[in-house]
Parts: sequence; structure tokens; C-alpha cells
Amino acid sequence: MKLKYILLAGTLIISGVSCKKTFLDHPSTSNATLDVYYNNAEQVNGATGLLYNQPWGDWFDKAFSSVGDVLGGTVTGAAGNDQYNSFYNFNIQSTDGLIGLTWKACYKAAGQASVLIQSFETKKSQVSDPSYLTLGIAEARFIRGFAYFYIGRTFGDAPIVNDPVALTEPGKYLVPKYLQKDVLRFALEDLQFAEANLPAVAYQPGRVTKYAAKGMMAKVYLYLKDYDNAKLKAKEVIDYASGSGVIGLYEDYKKMFTSSAANNNKESLFSLQWLTSLGWNGGNRFQLYVGPQPLLAPAPTSGAGYSAIVPSIDLLDPVTGYTPGDNRRQWSVMEQGFHNPEWKNASFPDGFTYDTTGNTTDNFHIRTGTRSSIMKYVVGPNRAGEPVNSSSHSQIGTYILRYADVLLIYAEAVLGGTGSTSNADAVSAYNAVHTRAGLDPVAGFSMDDILHERKVEFAFEGDYWFDIQRQGFDKAKAMIEAQERGTYDFNKRLTSFKATITSASQLYLPIPQAETVIDPLLLQPAVPYY
Repeated sequence: MKLKYILLAGTLIISGVSCKKTFLDHPSTSNATLDVYYNNAEQVNGATGLLYNQPWGDWFDKAFSSVGDVLGGTVTGAAGNDQYNSFYNFNIQSTDGLIGLTWKACYKAAGQASVLIQSFETKKSQVSDPSYLTLGIAEARFIRGFAYFYIGRTFGDAPIVNDPVALTEPGKYLVPKYLQKDVLRFALEDLQFAEANLPAVAYQPGRVTKYAAKGMMAKVYLYLKDYDNAKLKAKEVIDYASGSGVIGLYEDYKKMFTSSAANNNKESLFSLQWLTSLGWNGGNRFQLYVGPQPLLAPAPTSGAGYSAIVPSIDLLDPVTGYTPGDNRRQWSVMEQGFHNPEWKNASFPDGFTYDTTGNTTDNFHIRTGTRSSIMKYVVGPNRAGEPVNSSSHSQIGTYILRYADVLLIYAEAVLGGTGSTSNADAVSAYNAVHTRAGLDPVAGFSMDDILHERKVEFAFEGDYWFDIQRQGFDKAKAMIEAQERGTYDFNKRLTSFKATITSASQLYLPIPQAETVIDPLLLQPAVPYY
């Protein structure tokens, strides 16, 4: 979908939703105008609510994992699955459909947010108390800030469109690439506004707050290697968490990812929101692709299914991945003998058991390339009280920023690119995450320790590739080429595969060819935005 249409898509449907059970319930179909709409907080909150869901469905479908985890080497694509193979072996072309979906989702979210920002700004002059509109602007700018942060990390140099409506004017659809540093500055400016104007506590479960903005800013600063500001913003979140009771590490790591009852818990600073009643484009599709196929057998059930991507051998290795005693392995991965009594279907009336003893996948056995499947975001079938629709979509929110991330950002920012540290505050932040997994506390840590901790803590959450990428080409190349990306054959013999990268340009995705055809400026060198 072309950029100008992406940015304008959905301007009618973001006119409002009612706020009943969740802020995604019952989307409005009215074709509202500024004269008759956005007259109260409920209408504004309804419009911003869809920014947490509507633009992101196709991205979270497969592109999310391909960028963050297939490139990062924490997952392996199923043999013969062409949708993931180009990311698996770093042979990515501008015609790749998953690149197009990534681009589309980010610019669609940014465009919808921009339209709302402009609409709310205009409406402010028509009402006596515009404070609810300022809140709506701050929320939209947070979402837009995240979208441009993702764009800057994923594509590097990229377009910035502050006024999408202007693209409809004749000749105005040609937009240049702007320097990556300007894309990230644009994101930071949005997040700074959000920080200044969002409340400390969410006015509705799942809404972003000023501390979500501070945490996201810390993540941007860390990406930029601005360690002082990353430390400052992360520490502000940590200090608030220590006394508020509103923010903190959630006690049940496994439940966070296997039950919608844990949605919007105290660890979730920003998550995408899903509602199964909204159908294909409104539910969390993840388990449809990563769940083990016997959960669907015999079809049809409300289960999961294809193990299209599975945990990598590198992640399962006790040296390079989950170390012995790390409970995150059993909380995140299904392997031989795993049993869940709540996951029931005709083949498993007493609950699902993960059985890899067969050489093929059938109604009772699983054979994936690594003899394992992802458990995060899988809720299984026929689970009492767990919404799952007929397309196997769940209602678990997708974590984009967790408090655990803020703690590790702070620890790394204190480290500041040096060899190692035993700083008490940094070690305390690191250990809070490390010991939750059942591991012994450490007295100090290095950069490699941080990267390893992030790898196992955020596996399957679409983030590890960016941890590799931000190390710079030489270290990124070494990290990627050391990974085992192979699979096991029918006899459990390893077919090894090691990816290679030869150019720093491979650290970023190419702009989709469909965009460069209609906008040749995107093929030119990037220019400054500021």
C-alpha cells in the first residue's frame, strides 16, 4: 500500500469508540466531523484507543517475529517456509511481503495518530476546557513516537510525514528519506510531549502513561548510546516504581504470556491491545503460527497451530541461550514432556502433552526442526475463561515495553559501554530481572552479560535483533555468524546452518519496492529533516 494511502487509511474509523468493557469495544461506524465530534473525553479516548490495535494486526502476524527474532536468531523458520527464509539467511529483497507489512503498519499507525493530533489541535479552539484534547494528543504522540522509533531502527533513513493530509495535494506525495538520527529525534520529541502531558497512572487499563513515555525515551536514548539520558529516564521510572506499587516486575512470568487475565499488569508499560470479538484484524494471531499443530487436531477447534517458527538451537543451547536453572526456558518454550492440563481437545481429553517421540507430526506427536515450540502468547484450546475465537486468535496483549526492559536499560546505561561494572544500583536492577528467573544473583556484569540477559528475557518478543544491530557492524556480524541456525533431521542429527552478513546495509531493511517506484526520492541519499 502506498505511503500516502497508508497515512490516510482509517481516518474514518478512528472517529470514535465507546468505552465499556475495554477501550477497543464496539468501534463506531459514524462518519464524524470536528463540528459534531470530539466534544468530550469519551469520544477522544475512543479514537485514540484504536491506535493500540487497528494498525498493527498484519505486522504482528508474521513481520514482527521475522524482524525481531528470525533476524536475531532466537527463532528458526520452519523448513520450506518462504515467508521467513529471507530473514533466516539474510537474503532480504525490497519485494519481500513482510517488509511491506512492516512499513505499512508503522506508517499507518503514524498517519492515523497524526490525523488525530491535527484534529484535536483544531478542536481545542472550539471548547472551553481543552484538557481532554491535550491528553488525546499526548496519547497519539506516544503511539506515533513508538512508530517512528521502530521505523528508524528497522529501515534506518526513512520518510517523516508530520502532515499526512498534505500528501493528498497534487505533487505532494513525493517525500524524501530523512537521516536516521532525525527520524529518531522526531520520535523523541513526540515522546517528550507525551511525558509532559500524560498522567502518572493510566486513566484506563492498558493506556500509556508518563512513565511509559519515560521508559520508551530511555530505550531510544540507549539505542543512540546516549547513556546519560538513558540512565536518567530509566531511573525516573525505577524511582517511581519503588514507591508507587503501580509499576514493578510481575511475579508470574509464565502467566504474563499464557493468560489474558494478566493483561495490563504492573510490568506492562506499553502493550498492543487485542479483542477476539473484533475478528481477524482485532485478535492476537500469534498462537495460530507458533503453537504446536496437534493442538488443532482434529480440526476445527479454537486452538493453535503450525509451529511456523520455533525456538532456535542457539537459544536452547545451555551456553549461548537458556543456562541451566533458568526458569524462563520452561516458562517460554514447550519441549518433550511438557504438559498443560487446561489445554484439552479430542486427542488430549486430559490435557495437552508435548510429545516428540514420533518422526512425523500427527494428532499426538510433534516434530519441529528443533524439537520445541514457542509457548509465549499461546493460550491453547478450550480453556475456561480464556477468549479464543474461531481463527485461533487470543486476547493476550503484545508487550512492547516491560518494566524488566527499563531495569536492564538502566543497568546497561550505568555500564555505559565500558567493560564491566559492580555499581550497586546497576547490579540491583540487573539482579531483579536475573533472579526472578530462579538464577543466583551476580556481583557484577559485562556488556556480554547484558546482551545474554536480554536475549533470554525477551525471546519471542520481537526485540533481540535490535540489540544485535545497535552493537555496530563488526560485533553484529560476529554475533550473527556465531549462531547455530540449523535444524535436526528425522533422526535428530543436526543440519548446521550459519548465516553470514557482508555489508552494514544488511543491518537495515530495504524500503519496499512498491514505495520507491512511485516515490523515486526514496532512492536518493537521505537529507536532513531539521
